[in-house]
Amino acid sequence: MKALFSEIDSLMTTKIYGRVVAVQGLLVEVAGPIHEMSVGSLLMIEIGEDQPKVPAEVVGFRDNHALCMPFSGLEGVRMGCKAVIHARESVVHPSDAWLGRVINAMGEPIDGKGELPRGEAPRWMRAAPPPASERARVGPPLDLGVRALNTFVTCCQGQRMGIFAGSGVGKSVLMSMLARNTDCDISVIGLIGERGREVQEFIEDDLGEEGLARSVVVVATSDESVLMRRQAAYLTMTMAEHFRDEGQNVLCMMDSITRFAMAQREIGLSIGEPPTSKGYTPTVFTELPRLLERAGPGLVGKGSITGLFTVLVEGDNHNEPVADAVRGILDGHVVMERSIAERGRYPAINVLKSVSRTMPRCVPEEYQPILRKAKQLLSTYTDMEELIRLGAYRKGSDATVDEAISRFEPIETFLNQRKGEATSLSEGYLQLANLLEMTPS
Repeated sequence: MKALFSEIDSLMTTKIYGRVVAVQGLLVEVAGPIHEMSVGSLLMIEIGEDQPKVPAEVVGFRDNHALCMPFSGLEGVRMGCKAVIHARESVVHPSDAWLGRVINAMGEPIDGKGELPRGEAPRWMRAAPPPASERARVGPPLDLGVRALNTFVTCCQGQRMGIFAGSGVGKSVLMSMLARNTDCDISVIGLIGERGREVQEFIEDDLGEEGLARSVVVVATSDESVLMRRQAAYLTMTMAEHFRDEGQNVLCMMDSITRFAMAQREIGLSIGEPPTSKGYTPTVFTELPRLLERAGPGLVGKGSITGLFTVLVEGDNHNEPVADAVRGILDGHVVMERSIAERGRYPAINVLKSVSRTMPRCVPEEYQPILRKAKQLLSTYTDMEELIRLGAYRKGSDATVDEAISRFEPIETFLNQRKGEATSLSEGYLQLANLLEMTPS
């Protein structure tokens, strides 16, 4: 009943509208009863009787005008067009029947399977994260099905991880492996600014019928408006929260958080925000934590959202502003490197530079010496790699280096994994122990 009363209160009982007074680039200025509008209000710009309405969102105010950005193209919009207030806040009505569906950023179906059933309770797109004092702790280790991550970057239920990689290094393939193999109840996948041709490939080849049946896929391709790309990220998180509050353990994947930041940067620059670091506006670094903090454990007794967010690092610079900001918010990061991909090892994860902040307490005690030994050998080989390649190192000079050289290829083979292959947590630990000829103790 509370949800019903809330929805009744949000209904518009009278038609309130302003008029378009200026269009500059993607920014539309609306004059009229701006006291009835607020940041986040949804307007419908009426072009003509036989023309579709253009949805737009209020993103700011200036000189007694509301500044709006459209969710679609502005073709046909002219001076004097009516801008009718449609809703004071963006809401969606999800239900369990949305599982197995592909939707756009507005919560509309794009898979040709008919209309989506309307859920009973509305959910606000920009909901606040659960109170920190009332959140549960992260859960037990989560089986991701990828050996390199399960063993060296072990993740827990409710943890938030970033996958940092340059373009063409294989993060989308890694995401597809995680979508298929992760042990979770529900998957919510947001493809933010994705290439249009890859959407069907991901759904049919990577998820498959079985994976799609337990998933909701939110799509905003790179040709859509910046508002649609930003909204797709909000909707992805809203869908994950819906299933979390039903007690499910949800895997929320977003590819990529960088395109969300770029969309927010474009919105900020359009309304006159000053550019700061690399052209990113201050609101980018305000919105990132507000979005990412919504993932994680829910309230005690509820479900959890395990968040896996890809970060596209520009020019392979892992210290660029967005990557640096996201790394400080999340509970760990997976670093993928071009040099590893170039030598043919996929997924191209640098396990020495990747960190899981929950790992020390979630790895079984008997396997921790094995993991320390493996990392020590990889680190030793990396330090001596140039000398080894040049032939300047003489065998027998150092027993640790000799062992690192002899173990390097087997460890590389262990880290290499085909796209359709899956390895459980326990299997990964045992394989690494056998490879190093160590017995768990």
